[in-house]
Amino acid sequence: NGLVSCSEDDVQLCGGSSGASWHSEPLGAAEKQQSVWCRSLLSDYKEACREAVVGAWERPLRTSVYVTLLGGAWACFCTKPDRLSFDDALLKCSNQLGLLSPWIRSGISDVHVQSLVKLRNEGRLRHASLGLLSVVYYADYDPDAMLYEAQCSNLSVPWREIPQRVLDIGFAGNWWILDSKMKDYDVNEDEFKHLPAHMQVMSPPSVEEVERNEKLHRESWLPVSVKDKGDKN
Repeated sequence: NGLVSCSEDDVQLCGGSSGASWHSEPLGAAEKQQSVWCRSLLSDYKEACREAVVGAWERPLRTSVYVTLLGGAWACFCTKPDRLSFDDALLKCSNQLGLLSPWIRSGISDVHVQSLVKLRNEGRLRHASLGLLSVVYYADYDPDAMLYEAQCSNLSVPWREIPQRVLDIGFAGNWWILDSKMKDYDVNEDEFKHLPAHMQVMSPPSVEEVERNEKLHRESWLPVSVKDKGDKN
């Protein structure tokens, strides 16, 4: 009757080959679409780079400003201090104050550092990274404390209260509030409260006073000449 008989193995082979050819067609179409998408993406990037170069060449001042801003932002991001740097700075300041007598330490520096050390020992200091800068603030409880108030996320410090809890700001590799509090940490202002008002404030000397002091200093190194009274006669 003109019909070709096939065995079961031949039918499976034919079905397998037809199935493989049926799957190979969409795979090839997907690869073709991916290649077209990659070429279009590269073309877009190439055109964007060309326009950027042309724009930079035509407007060098604006380009230099943008590059400076981007470079400054990148430098601030890379030099942003972390929590470990704050702990190191705090311990360094505490050691510097510990080498001084309580009668010599600055009261402002001592109170600020001691309060930070107390919060650190209690585990209440928190660090937050805000992109170009970092902030250190205090919380009410230690995160490891097994208290309901400390473990409940609904009772954590809300973001609107963080500005009132900020203790220091880290920017460009420095902790600015800690550095300002440690200024003249070896000068106790309370020692000068009994002095008159004009003696409590130190002003830079004038040019005449500097010249007079230098002259007196040079004369102090001259040898002392002793003359007898008989030489005058």
